[in-house]
Amino acid sequence: MRLAARYDQLCLFPPQTLNGKTAHMTTMARSGTHLTVLAVLGLTHLLNDLMQSLIPAAYPILKQAYALDFIQIGMITLTFQVAGAMLQPVIGMVTDRHPAPYSPVVGMMFTLSGLVCLAFALSYAMILVSVALIGIGSSIFHPEATRMARYAAGGRQGLAQGIFQVGGQAGGALGPVFAALIIVPWGQPSLAWFALIALLAMMLLTWIGSKQRQISAEFAAMRARRKKDVDTPRHAPMTIGIGLVVLTLLMFTKNAYGESFRSFYTFYLIERFGLTIPASQLMLFVFLMASAVGVLIGGVVGDRIGRYRIIWFSVLGPLPLTLMLPYVDLFWTGMLTIMINLIMASAFASILIYAMDLLPDRIGLIGGLFYGLNFGLGGIAAALLGVLAESYGVETVYRICSFLPLAGLLAWFLPRIDNS
Repeated sequence: MRLAARYDQLCLFPPQTLNGKTAHMTTMARSGTHLTVLAVLGLTHLLNDLMQSLIPAAYPILKQAYALDFIQIGMITLTFQVAGAMLQPVIGMVTDRHPAPYSPVVGMMFTLSGLVCLAFALSYAMILVSVALIGIGSSIFHPEATRMARYAAGGRQGLAQGIFQVGGQAGGALGPVFAALIIVPWGQPSLAWFALIALLAMMLLTWIGSKQRQISAEFAAMRARRKKDVDTPRHAPMTIGIGLVVLTLLMFTKNAYGESFRSFYTFYLIERFGLTIPASQLMLFVFLMASAVGVLIGGVVGDRIGRYRIIWFSVLGPLPLTLMLPYVDLFWTGMLTIMINLIMASAFASILIYAMDLLPDRIGLIGGLFYGLNFGLGGIAAALLGVLAESYGVETVYRICSFLPLAGLLAWFLPRIDNS
């Protein structure tokens, strides 16, 4: 009865009319948001994912230079993604116990070395080693950067993750543009020029690391004050387990469809519509920029309407569009891919925050696990899609992948938690 009365009271009156304490908490949460730190974090995420995105953006060039087939292309993605996936949960668990604010700088060193090796690789084996180094660099970057975004958010977790994610998505989108403008005309050795980006990211991450102690102390103090005013429930192990399994499955299907574009979209456009490599790279850029917009919108809207609704909309919403895509002309291919990615990308921030709400004391583990899943599951999907593309053609791959959003029905089993 008391809970029901409290619920009615909250519905009938805005929080600030109930008592000064609640209004003060809301103001405090907003003032505790470190927008400058979040903006720099977003920029470093942009630089990190820009360097990563040079790998699939260079596929048409590498395929031509080394006479690679689609299976070998898929194996490059698998190597990169698995290398990026393996370490992330481990690093997340370690940094949960022993925070390492400068570990992302170390990650950038691996990325820098991988780029230089890829620029001067003379064999397929050396390409695999190079992309593995870049993947390892990314696996070290993400857990601690995710923790810092959580700390710097104050009470605006959706906005914070939106800013952080939009940086990564924008960086991923810029890869094809740089490939079209620099790598295609100047060739594989031009990849070494992007080592300068890694150096810039290292300087920015050093500055962010110097801020972590202060911001983490503020975050801890804010959580302590909240616990005094609001009873934060601990979720049952069954709830946590079901939630993480469902989120993992949703992430896999979302990434499998997304990987069909990152690794094979340019080949699809070249094969079906006869586009040039630069034109197909620019189409890929437009597609990936839609991700950047979608992830920011999803994060902000998730703060208002809840993560649960955003996840439902994002995983099932694209289904009619994906079913249409393999059968339309070039113009509508471009329009549909923008709309599909805009919707699909809106879920990632909500999935990440939902998982953090399930395990609020294991931020590094969740960041490492879900970024690791992004890499690992995407790599597995790319390898499988490469086999299908080689056996049945790229167009068949897109017809099969068009049904993947049906897996969004799994969201029915996602447990409802108070913060969602």
